[in-house]
Amino acid sequence: MHELDRGRIIITGGAGLIGSAAIWALNRRGIDDILIADRSDSSEKWRHLVPLRFADYIDADDLERRAGSGTSFGDVRTVFHFGACSSTTENDADYLLRNNYEYTKNLARWAVEQGARLVYASSAATYGALENDLSDEIDLQKLRPLNMYAYSKHLFDLYAQRTGLDQHICGLKYFNVFGPNEDHKGEMRSVVLKAYEQIRQFGSVRLFKSYRPEYRDGEQQRDFIYVKDAIDMTLHLAESEATGLFNIGSGTAHTWLELVRPIFRALELRERVEFIEMPEHLREKYQYYTCARIARLRSTGYDRPITPLADAVIDYVTNYLVSARPLEPADAAIAPPLKAPS
Repeated sequence: MHELDRGRIIITGGAGLIGSAAIWALNRRGIDDILIADRSDSSEKWRHLVPLRFADYIDADDLERRAGSGTSFGDVRTVFHFGACSSTTENDADYLLRNNYEYTKNLARWAVEQGARLVYASSAATYGALENDLSDEIDLQKLRPLNMYAYSKHLFDLYAQRTGLDQHICGLKYFNVFGPNEDHKGEMRSVVLKAYEQIRQFGSVRLFKSYRPEYRDGEQQRDFIYVKDAIDMTLHLAESEATGLFNIGSGTAHTWLELVRPIFRALELRERVEFIEMPEHLREKYQYYTCARIARLRSTGYDRPITPLADAVIDYVTNYLVSARPLEPADAAIAPPLKAPS
């Protein structure tokens, strides 16, 4: 078994949603020998790091350059690579190839040469328009990503498989992750956060109408996973020494209505949902159903229950969004669910 508390840990994208949650979870275990690599920008994501404990911070490009020149970063035993451009609307292909593909290749090769355990973020977006058989054991050559972001992630998965690197590293296909410390993500914020902001401002939430007769409005389905559960799965796989690709999802599909209703409950407000027209350019690519197959994850010994969606949304809203606070090491993995208002 790989032990995370032995040796230094490097986390790229450490100020982001997944990265800061990983530091939070490690801090809760008493682990703080962590080197964070990220890119500072005009967002407020630096605030996510304020309550967390870590050894040092380095610019992500400096990490790549110094690793390539043979600089020692101490006794590095584990590398979590979460840093990437995650915008599905980014059109600069060169930037995405450099930032998401080449950077990951360089870091992965360096980690393996150092004898360090590498766990990296792939993406469920690599499945493209598939709505069934979202299996992490699917033939990668059959996948057809729909945007350049997804393709940049898919390219590295293919590279790792082609070169045999996948036998030494672990890639994670995160599904619809939501939770604290995503406020900097702009249009890539989760529907939970966007809906919360709409409800606080207007008292209602807007959802797209359905254009397929088998789905009523608001009953399009996704696999939503709370960031606290996603990180619990991530650390489990890091310690299991499993290799190859794994889905990180709940294994259950829920409707958009099931996602937003607990927000009204947490705020003790009457439910008000408006259904709006979907832009024409989205209708042909819109997915009406996604659900991660997580049998491979379970086969590694991960047997913990996944937080019920309503409980996860209520924890997020009441303990983080209402108070505008980031994850802190003293926070519980999941707070007790609230009772429905009378």
